[in-house]
Parts: sequence; C-alpha cells; structure tokens
Amino acid sequence: MPAPLPLSVAIIASNEEANLRRCLRSVAGWTAEAVVVVNDCRDGTMAVAREAGALVYEHPWTDYATQKNLALDRCTQPWVLALDADEEVSPPLRTELELFLSAPPAGVAGAEIPRCTKLLGRWVRHGEWYPDRVLRLVRRGAGRWGGDPYHTVIQPQGRVVRLRGDLLHHGYPDTRSFVARINRQADYFARHRRAVSPASAAWAAALRGGWRFFRSYVVRLGFLDGFAGLFVAATAGYACFARHARLYENLLPPGERAENTKHVGET
Repeated sequence: MPAPLPLSVAIIASNEEANLRRCLRSVAGWTAEAVVVVNDCRDGTMAVAREAGALVYEHPWTDYATQKNLALDRCTQPWVLALDADEEVSPPLRTELELFLSAPPAGVAGAEIPRCTKLLGRWVRHGEWYPDRVLRLVRRGAGRWGGDPYHTVIQPQGRVVRLRGDLLHHGYPDTRSFVARINRQADYFARHRRAVSPASAAWAAALRGGWRFFRSYVVRLGFLDGFAGLFVAATAGYACFARHARLYENLLPPGERAENTKHVGET
C-alpha cells in the first residue's frame, strides 16, 4: 500500500454528521491526517470524525475565518487541503493531487480547484456556479483565511496555480436552503457597500439583476443544465437585484423608510 501523501485535511463542522462521513471517506487512506474543529454539536459529528481517525478539537464558535484558521494551525503536514464538511474529493481530483504533490512546483503557495455543486439531483456544470474555482490547497505557512463573513477565502503568500479535477459540493439539499441565504447576504451587502445616491442603487438593481440572469443562463450556457440551470440563473439575478434594492432602501431618509414600511404592511 502506498504511503499517504504529505497532506493534511482541515475541516470545521457543526451538526454535520451525514455530510462529514462522506467528506472524510473521500480522503481516507491516502492523506496523512485529517483535522476537524467542531463547535456546538448536538449530533454525532464528533463520533463520526473520531471513527474516521481524524484529530478532533472543540472550540466555541467565533466566525468562519477564525475557526478555519484554528484548523489550519493544527495541521502538521507540508501541504493542507481545506474542505467544508459538505464537500468531497472526486477521484480525478485525488489523482491530480497525487501527481501535484509528488513534485510540487517551486514557489507555488497554493492551488485553485474547480467546485461542482449538486442541485435538484444533478451536477451543475454551467452558468454562475461552474467552474467555481476556490483556493483550497495551500502550502502550510503560505496562506491564511480572511475575507468577510459570507466570503471567506485563503489569502496566499505566493504564486497560485489551477487544478482541473472537481471538488464536489453537496451544499443545497433543496432550493429553500439556497434561497434562505439571499436576504442575509443582501443585508450584509447594504451595510458595507458605499453608493453615491439612491438613484444609482435603483439603476443597479434594475440593470445588474437582469444582466446576471442573462449571463448565467445564456452567455454561460446555464440552459444546458435544465431546470437546475434556470434556478441558478434566476436566483443569481434576484440576489443581485435584492442586494441593490436593500442598498437603495438603506440610503433613503429614515422617515421615508418608515413610511414605505407602513404602506407595505397595509397592502
């Protein structure tokens, strides 16, 4: 049996019993170690991790970047593969990682990996969602997690290359689980985005939302993914519209916002 790759797998998880089992199974036997940082678990997440031979650490929830950096800091191998509990390594990606780590290019801090998401029973391979390239392979000590609460990313210290094998994502068991994110992200966008006037936000809501749908469904061939492709394009357009609509609302004088809220409740 070949020796495991000089690779740590870093995961954070909370109440991810079913997903975590699939995730750890995809890296079992060929990676040197798996590190799982858990918080506030009320199911069998910790038991699943321990049964798989992972190193398990408990830490109270802070934020995504902090939790992920805690997992990163506990890794001991020269390279780290950062995974979400609802992801798994595809066989082609495993093969590519084996080749990459057999002779890592000099000066490379990490590698981006295309992520393929499953929705409504099919893998979405067009439109806004693919290839969703994410930097997940990093040389230990050459990158840290940063970003904002909704878009944490590894910030590398050096050159980044691209791999071709897919990281498989099981993040949305139904459409409701995805739609629920839109309002939360719109709130965050409105709080942190500067705009010159409510008019600019209104125009952006009207034009950018329509463009996002057209780009996803037509330009990026989302229609080839059937109804899943239509859903991705429609929600991409709506999410863009909702963000700028919320920004427009926040830019109104407080009195106008209160009056508008009253009218909405009365109809």
